[in-house]
Amino acid sequence: MKGIILAAGRGRRMGSFTKNQPKCRTKVKGRALIQWQMDSLHEAGIQDLSIVRGYLAESFNFDLHYFDNLRWKETNMVVSLLSAREWLRSFDCIVTYSDIIFSANAIRTICNKTAEIVVAYDPKWINIWKLRFSNPLLDAETFKLDGDKILEIGGKTANIDTIEGQYMGIIKFSPKIWKEIEEYLFSIEKSKLDRLDITTLLQELINNGMSITAEPIKDKWFEFDNQRDLEVFKSIEWY
Repeated sequence: MKGIILAAGRGRRMGSFTKNQPKCRTKVKGRALIQWQMDSLHEAGIQDLSIVRGYLAESFNFDLHYFDNLRWKETNMVVSLLSAREWLRSFDCIVTYSDIIFSANAIRTICNKTAEIVVAYDPKWINIWKLRFSNPLLDAETFKLDGDKILEIGGKTANIDTIEGQYMGIIKFSPKIWKEIEEYLFSIEKSKLDRLDITTLLQELINNGMSITAEPIKDKWFEFDNQRDLEVFKSIEWY
């Protein structure tokens, strides 16, 4: 198993925090976000890590493998994912966002699933969203299941009944499923590919008949979209 951290974007909603550094270099409780991720992945037994770089790529100085999204300014997360296709074609991979923190146990749980593609989600998402937003439904996205299979993900909704969890920004891919995904990505128009985000991609794959397994994670995790999230995180217990 190998680990891929998608860290190409700047994270403009962080304001001045990302003027001179990528969002994932923002420190929370003494550690950069990306260090939290690397530590948890290593603790879970994933030693081979890569980072997909973009904004201020030269600021990454870790002794590991790198992929580069040279078009990071004009593309979305899926193009960054494609940048790491060399690994995705050949190895089981855990892919994570770079603006989240999570436990090693969350990674172990996903690794232990035998499905070809596994999406981590938080079934108790509302507890975090109530801290982060005055109205959690303004930011939360749809997440509907049929057993452990995802029916709907990533849509906007004003109905809390359409939200059975929130996607955590962690996915396991097998080479077999990645081959199908890559074939789909290279079949669509470049302009659409450039705009594509991960949850929209997952929904399109589901619409095209792909079975995507969801795994609930009950360990703590947190997502950082803006400077307010940094303050909220300081107020909660972590481990």
